[in-house]
Amino acid sequence: MKTVSQEIQDLSIKSLESTFNKISNAYKSMTEKGSNTALVKKRQNAVKIGLESLKGTWNGEDFSYDEEIILTTKEVLQGVVPSVEKQIAKAKEGSSQKTLNEHRLTALKLAIESLENRLI
Repeated sequence: MKTVSQEIQDLSIKSLESTFNKISNAYKSMTEKGSNTALVKKRQNAVKIGLESLKGTWNGEDFSYDEEIILTTKEVLQGVVPSVEKQIAKAKEGSSQKTLNEHRLTALKLAIESLENRLI
């Protein structure tokens, strides 16, 4: 995995933790409304595993998922990237929303790279 600064590591971990919390709140809200939660649950799980992969790579924390789960997680995270890129393109230059999504995109790409390295 390419070397990234401690600052990028910290921002990426915080970004994925924030994303996980946002998805968890959406899941809870959708469950209460009786909505279909399959996609949200899938993304929630993928963000959690991606976060654990980064923490494992950078902080030496445990990571014990099999190849099938890693592949599925990588695919789900890759599926989220285009929507984040669209949000960045729509956001006003210098806005907090643009910065937040740029950090999210970096974190997702690093999580995907971390997962790919586990498949080698």
